[in-house]
Amino acid sequence: MPCIFPPTRASIRIQRNCFGSGPEKMLSQVILWISVVLESLLLFRGFRQRLTSRYPAFYCYIAFVLFQDPACYFVDRWMHPLYTQVYWTAEFLCVLLSCGIIFEIYRVGLAAYPGTARMARVVLGLVFGIALVKALISDPRLWMEAPATNVESTLRTVQGVAIVAMVALFLFYSIPLGKNLRGIVMGYGLFVCWSVICLTFASLTSGKVHVLLAYLYPASYLLFLSICLRYLWSYQADKSAKPADPANRGYGRVADATLRRLQDARGYLGKTVGS
Repeated sequence: MPCIFPPTRASIRIQRNCFGSGPEKMLSQVILWISVVLESLLLFRGFRQRLTSRYPAFYCYIAFVLFQDPACYFVDRWMHPLYTQVYWTAEFLCVLLSCGIIFEIYRVGLAAYPGTARMARVVLGLVFGIALVKALISDPRLWMEAPATNVESTLRTVQGVAIVAMVALFLFYSIPLGKNLRGIVMGYGLFVCWSVICLTFASLTSGKVHVLLAYLYPASYLLFLSICLRYLWSYQADKSAKPADPANRGYGRVADATLRRLQDARGYLGKTVGS
């Protein structure tokens, strides 16, 4: 189950329990198959309700995670020497795809304010780019444990800050969120925040605590899938996507204030990434 367990050596061992044998095999398999069922059902409802065209980045992420399970099983069974490289490369690609969810949240949530949305995408792209380049320069071997962990930890932290900033922005200006987008923000926001916690403490713990984190991490992923399935079961028009009337909604004030906040956030994140 790549992208479900925290990227550590213990997680690879737990990952293989899904395919091999051992006392943890049953629990690992239960988590694996529940995830597969929820992912498949989420994709099925997405196609059925035509939500995949409205949230392509989100559904591409879910499809990629779903594809990883049989792919890693095949590699582990028939191409075992390549398993570690494939695992960490897939982990990197998955985290990279997940960044698209953040851009999509801003795109859909700020659809009524195209100028602000465009500005937010530029700032986010710059921050993500700085974080990625910094990680690649430090060690381009993405298939190794330490580089992949650093990349995920950095990008997940940036994602968490971006989600918190957007929620604060929406609350401050009373911008409504549609049911579908609200589910993505809630589910993915909780998953990212818990990911940051697990990735932070994974390097500081060992033994049973480390293994416990390896199982609590997929629990947050199951919660993420369950919330998204609840809110994305059927399509509901996003209120925030309705065209805004600049004369009545103070678009200029919103854009100017948001620009100042995003610039402050960019400076803070730049210092964080560079540290």
